[in-house]
Amino acid sequence: MRYYIPTEVFFEKDCVRNHGAELARYGKKCLIVTGRNSSRRNGALQDVADTLKQEGIQYEIFDQIEENPSIETVMEARKNGLSAQAEFVVGIGGGSPLDAAKAIALMIANPEADESVLYRKTELSALPVVAVPTTAGTGSEATPYSILTIHREQTKRSIAHKIFPALALTDAKYLAFAPQNVIVNTAIDTLAHLIESNLNANANAYNRIFSEQGMILWAKTKDCLMSGELTEVDYENLMIASTIGGMAISHTSTSLPHGLSYMLTYHFGTPHGKAVGVFLPGYVRLCAGEVPEETRRVLSLLEFTDPDAFEDWIMKLLGKVLIPADMWEQNVELILQNPAKLANVPCAVGKDEIFAMYSMQS
Repeated sequence: MRYYIPTEVFFEKDCVRNHGAELARYGKKCLIVTGRNSSRRNGALQDVADTLKQEGIQYEIFDQIEENPSIETVMEARKNGLSAQAEFVVGIGGGSPLDAAKAIALMIANPEADESVLYRKTELSALPVVAVPTTAGTGSEATPYSILTIHREQTKRSIAHKIFPALALTDAKYLAFAPQNVIVNTAIDTLAHLIESNLNANANAYNRIFSEQGMILWAKTKDCLMSGELTEVDYENLMIASTIGGMAISHTSTSLPHGLSYMLTYHFGTPHGKAVGVFLPGYVRLCAGEVPEETRRVLSLLEFTDPDAFEDWIMKLLGKVLIPADMWEQNVELILQNPAKLANVPCAVGKDEIFAMYSMQS
């Protein structure tokens, strides 16, 4: 067995302002990477800016990160980072800014390289990345993955380089500013990480410590996700579950639900968490038939009696998602050509098994 996560993680209220000394370790100039609005609305950008000023650190803000960031955006941000002579990168937001920050840190550290190195397995260093998550979904603050949109391929894919953030400053207070649909979609992404890292060919006792504890915390939020009435404790449970879900997948990676989801996101604009959630019930059913003991434990920790109860809950929360038959067949063919995702399934799968995973048609 092995387990490795080099990220220093802090979780507390006012986390950013409390850890200026840790931020100052990484240099005197930085590039802040974030989206257009949410980090201003929830106060995270102000917290970071004030803390950097307090520590005498110069910064430039790149706030053009879109949902599902593209290679083109990463290369544009690289220009800003080089101009600012950034010594480290601070990513603020959900998975999109955090994933982008990792790729941007790689490209700034390699100013002569073109975008092709993102997907080339070469030994390259990256600037230190500090992650400030403001949603409870991707767990990107605790993973080495950077998933970018590749327009020429009409899909999303993780870059070839593993870039763990050096520091993660996590504070659940930012979740109170997120719309309910964002809370739900990101919470389903967390759920997928917890399930896919546990029901996974690479799972072992180490990473299951994280996924199982995450499931216990996540289960406490089921009712409030449905009602939309969340307390401070609910936000804390969701944020902790998200971060430790990231710790779990940092060892195993994700499996079929994530691999199948990218088509929905790219072609139909379906939010990432919801797109993954479409395939979670089918994945649980698949695993229930092949690794029943492990699947029963997962459902028990999540407080579901059986796969039917789990599917009913997911469908009630997300609604039905319709995929055109030709698009679904094309997606199945593409995933069959993805050996990395297939290798993570804890049982043998073929075309018929994957076709059966989509069960949310009307």
